[in-house]
Amino acid sequence: MTVREILKMGDPRLLRVAEPVTEFDTPAMKELIADMFDTMHAANGAGLAAPQIGVNLQLVIFGFKQNARYPDAPQVPETVLINPILTPLSDEMEEGFEGCLSVPGLRGSVPRYVKLRYEGVDEHNQPIKRDVDGFHARVVQHEVDHLLGKLYPMHIKDFSKFGFTEVMFPDLDPNDDD
Repeated sequence: MTVREILKMGDPRLLRVAEPVTEFDTPAMKELIADMFDTMHAANGAGLAAPQIGVNLQLVIFGFKQNARYPDAPQVPETVLINPILTPLSDEMEEGFEGCLSVPGLRGSVPRYVKLRYEGVDEHNQPIKRDVDGFHARVVQHEVDHLLGKLYPMHIKDFSKFGFTEVMFPDLDPNDDD
């Protein structure tokens, strides 16, 4: 398929609230999802939301066995999640560093719910319902934020924990754009 251009912070298309997906199993949807996986893999991403490539739909993909950008993260199953709903399973929040393919070269510490349930449908309009925690929960929240027109820097509370990846995490692979 095709590696698509990833929009960067400052592009107003990243600030839109995405529209629900209403058509499934179409050739166009299959091509979009394949392109999103190609784009995510080419950028060493942990996830990607359709708005990041300029498509204003409630569609996110995520998952990996191992990720050079997050070397200590446990694997997350590859997932296509459409029209998602997130429900926190506790009030417990945890700070953690995040990067974003739309905010290349930077990382910041963001509070996220530790445990949550996500629901939606897959590319075949089949229901998905999972209770997750830790890094998996963080990735889902980050990607779904894109559907709401939010980028992770909008959640940062302490800007002393926001900066260039190469400065803050010099041991990470310098070839990773972030």
